[in-house]
Amino acid sequence: MPSSDKPSSDQPVVIFDTTLRDGEQSPGCSMNLSEKLEVAQALVDLGVDVIEAGFPITSVGDFEAVSEIAKMVDDATVCGLARCREQDIDRAWEALQHGSNTRIHVFLATSAIHREFKLRMDKDEIVRRAVAGVERARNLCDNIEFSPEDAARTEIDFLCRVVEAAISAGATTVNIPDTVGYATPAHFQRVIEMLVNRVPNIDQAVISVHCHNDLGLAVANSLAAVEAGAGQIECTINGLGERAGNCSLEEVVMAMRTRNDYYGKDTNINTQRLVPISRLVSGITGMTVQRNKAIVGRNAFAHEAGIHQDGMLKERSTYEIMRPEDVGFTKTDLVLGKHSGRAALADRAKALGFHLDGELLDAVFADFKKLADKKKEIYDGDIAALIEQRNTQVADQWQLESYEVQAHSDGTPKVTVTLNRGEQTESATITEGDGPLDALFRAIETITDRSVVVRDFRVQSTSKGKDAQGESLIEVEHNGKLYRGRGVSTDTVEAGARAFLNAINRVEAGFGQQVGEPVDAV
Repeated sequence: MPSSDKPSSDQPVVIFDTTLRDGEQSPGCSMNLSEKLEVAQALVDLGVDVIEAGFPITSVGDFEAVSEIAKMVDDATVCGLARCREQDIDRAWEALQHGSNTRIHVFLATSAIHREFKLRMDKDEIVRRAVAGVERARNLCDNIEFSPEDAARTEIDFLCRVVEAAISAGATTVNIPDTVGYATPAHFQRVIEMLVNRVPNIDQAVISVHCHNDLGLAVANSLAAVEAGAGQIECTINGLGERAGNCSLEEVVMAMRTRNDYYGKDTNINTQRLVPISRLVSGITGMTVQRNKAIVGRNAFAHEAGIHQDGMLKERSTYEIMRPEDVGFTKTDLVLGKHSGRAALADRAKALGFHLDGELLDAVFADFKKLADKKKEIYDGDIAALIEQRNTQVADQWQLESYEVQAHSDGTPKVTVTLNRGEQTESATITEGDGPLDALFRAIETITDRSVVVRDFRVQSTSKGKDAQGESLIEVEHNGKLYRGRGVSTDTVEAGARAFLNAINRVEAGFGQQVGEPVDAV
């Protein structure tokens, strides 16, 4: 359809963020309660309409997160996920009931393959279960979303039947998931068009879509659904999620904002908060954003080719369809020095997407002053790394007091490490290992009496220059669970030791994620 024929609407597309639920199911990306609360506040600042805070029945941690976020958030709808089971729905409402603006999201698989092999139910039983689930949820809460799981692979006649029944039972939003990322844009657009044209009560509910990215089409499929009449998009920050991830919030939002001439649709998102929240979620989950990722990648607005640079100097729109400042990239990275005070640090942190106050501000400011004595110039990346390091620390656990390393190319290293926990101080000396970091890790394991397997270890620069801080990210496995660690220092060996110790502390605190744990999901 030509752009001139596109329908225009003042009604914004609802942005439903599921970073804290579907995004957290990505292996190694589990968050503790304080991290979830921080991301939830950032999502409110971003302007999302609905925050899916978790799946309350799956764990005590998920229940607590949904409950605390529901009580904390007033400016967005807080949603809890539940299967079409009485105990799931009741548990979701128990978590949500003290919130001022809440939604219960119930789901049940509908595709032939799920009916036969997972649920072992026929079509009539699926409809009865769906209706019963929606009705039970509606008796508890006015705002109900229903999802027919694996809708993209469900026979269209049966999908229309289930959706109509769910709306009649009280669903105010019907979500059409492409659970396994199977759809293509033309296919998915036809599915939504058929629902619009064939379900008689479709005007009584908002059509939502939840697209996975297994074929790299999640954003394209979501946009095609909007063209067909969808009014809500379910997505995550940085496209985080199971397998290849979900529809990327920043990409789908900026596609509608930039091509408003074509879609005639926009959102309530404050796009200048996209880069800050991308950095926040990346730091908390340990999932690094690829440099060339659209919208928020470090290279998203970089121009190296001579012909591009020449065009940019003459008129930026020759090679830029968006302004970097519109998505939150700052014009200057160098911001603070050793004479900067608490207020300046807190203000800059807020611009980067962090909220610093009280004890956290004091702690980060102390770290900042120590760093300023080592570096002349403090960059945004340095500040973000300091805050993220504090956010990942576990209270009342082991702290790195000191270490000493002797190493050379021909021979085994010798490492002495001293850790403290409260008034307890312990030291260990190791004279074995494949290099100084391996020896450091062994020494930490000896002191803490914890043994882990390192699954991933990365070191990267937080900013630029020879004196840039090194940021270490590590993932370890212990008793079938994955644990993340982060460490920052101008000394990369120390950064690695701090990251490993952070992971060990998380092992002791139980902040891990089961390896290969099957999860029912939309």
